[in-house]
Amino acid sequence: MQTLHGKRALVTGASAGIGAATARALAAQGAKVTLVARRKDRLESLAKELPGSTIAVADVRDAAALVAALSGQEFDIAVANAGLARGTTSVDQGDPGDWAEMVDTNIKGVLSVVHAVLPSMRKKGAGDFVVLGSVAGREVYTGGAVYCATKHAVKALYTGLRLDMAGSGVRFSTVDPGLVETEFSLVRFRGDTERAKKVYQGLQCLRPEDVADAILFALTRPPHVNIGEIVLWPTHQASTTVVHRTT
Repeated sequence: MQTLHGKRALVTGASAGIGAATARALAAQGAKVTLVARRKDRLESLAKELPGSTIAVADVRDAAALVAALSGQEFDIAVANAGLARGTTSVDQGDPGDWAEMVDTNIKGVLSVVHAVLPSMRKKGAGDFVVLGSVAGREVYTGGAVYCATKHAVKALYTGLRLDMAGSGVRFSTVDPGLVETEFSLVRFRGDTERAKKVYQGLQCLRPEDVADAILFALTRPPHVNIGEIVLWPTHQASTTVVHRTT
């Protein structure tokens, strides 16, 4: 197990859910974490829990703003976690505004992190870059075509980065979970609490900490070992559309 003590880590989407759980997991292993998200109050609250952490209030959709917020910092670890879904309508009835938000956050957001951190990792010949994918990047489900398309793109970016950066010393990983009980569905349904709750009813979902643990496993392998792809399912979820629920 490789120690993370003293390493500088960047986590986007750190204000809640998987991002916050990942930041906690990295800090517990001695990493100094820079927390990135749009909600300053939440970042400040989390930073109080994590010794040595700093915050950067930024929207990953704006690459220039992200670079400016990070003020030339260099990182040993980057976890590109920020992402979202909007709605479950069929593509022909979809909202172009929702499409743009998903594409800009889920795809361009990853590219913003690439732009901000990978040049320095390449220069020093070491680093870990983790993208938060999804089983939606491996399967497509009704009502989720655009979201699934963005996560398929994330998987393609992961593969492309491995090819483009071969021999650089930088390790790349994608961690792709199934149903995780977070604010994801609340965001998808624009604050409709009851509708969001139904997504997780009758099912023991993954927790954010489960995903953070998988990320931590990848990061703590010896330098010659690159855990490339991790897929996590709740035990009772067989696919994006086949889920066993208790009544």
